[in-house]
Amino acid sequence: MDATKSLRAIAREVLGREDIACLIGYEKGSYGFRAQPCVLTEPDQADRLIFSPLCVHNLTNYLTLEQIGPLSKADIGKGKIAVVVKGCDSRAITVLCAENGIKRENLYVIGVHSPGVVDLKKIERRFPNAVEPAEVSLEGDSFTITCEGETASVPRSELVNAKCLRCKNNVPQGCDVVVEGPEHSMEDDFADIAALEAKPLEERAHMWQEQFSSCIRCYACRNSCPLCYCSECILDKLRPQFVRRSVDFPENLLFHSARAFHLAGRCIECGECERVCPQDIPLMVLNRKLARDVKELFGYEAGADPEQKALFVTFKPDDPNEGIL
Repeated sequence: MDATKSLRAIAREVLGREDIACLIGYEKGSYGFRAQPCVLTEPDQADRLIFSPLCVHNLTNYLTLEQIGPLSKADIGKGKIAVVVKGCDSRAITVLCAENGIKRENLYVIGVHSPGVVDLKKIERRFPNAVEPAEVSLEGDSFTITCEGETASVPRSELVNAKCLRCKNNVPQGCDVVVEGPEHSMEDDFADIAALEAKPLEERAHMWQEQFSSCIRCYACRNSCPLCYCSECILDKLRPQFVRRSVDFPENLLFHSARAFHLAGRCIECGECERVCPQDIPLMVLNRKLARDVKELFGYEAGADPEQKALFVTFKPDDPNEGIL
């Protein structure tokens, strides 16, 4: 049984329970290579669900919103929210629970072993004429793509998202039920970060000035991040005002630096910020740099253990203090 069939069977059972208010999952999009989030409330809606390499969204972002699709928090009441997660997504739930951002007992987590998701920009460049909803599946080491009445096979390495090539574990953790599938685990040596750090300071400064000067401050990166959930964001405050509304390099630098530092020890590398950026700014380079430093200095990986506490509420007597200026 494939992942979609298994997921639908689980969803029918879950949505039939009295303690479940809704289920957040994926359904086929209206065009091209787009899958889209959906909120289901009835068992007979389960056939809308899909799971494929097109399911790129991190659905845990919806768990901290006041409005989840058509439902308000008042509509949900004391009911549980069921949510479909991939391996990286499940780490976001771990961090949110550790920070008391959400309560685990209010969730029903459905994990799915992910074969890796496609890079939408790569696949849309490869198939620019895809208008009708397309289908993508992984068969062996290749993606099978069906669109506009034709089928093509493309090596996985050519279309898979970069984050999936360094995925530490595609198996979701801390779930109530898991849709089984192939397991894989790869080591992340942060070679991309080391390569950038090896470049001269002037070259790096020029790169970031170019990147941040192109930012239009649309806030898509913040709004898509499952761990940017403060009720009052420092980037929105007016009294006092930390970041001005002017869209220029100095203010953009402060904007992105603030986001990166606020995610230090918290970013689970789902890559949503970079995926939604209309200017293609490599935001994950900043987040991965800090993730590597946190790992080297404190031996800590965000969301790696469902039982772990948040980084900044931990204490170790043998802390080397190498990060202290």
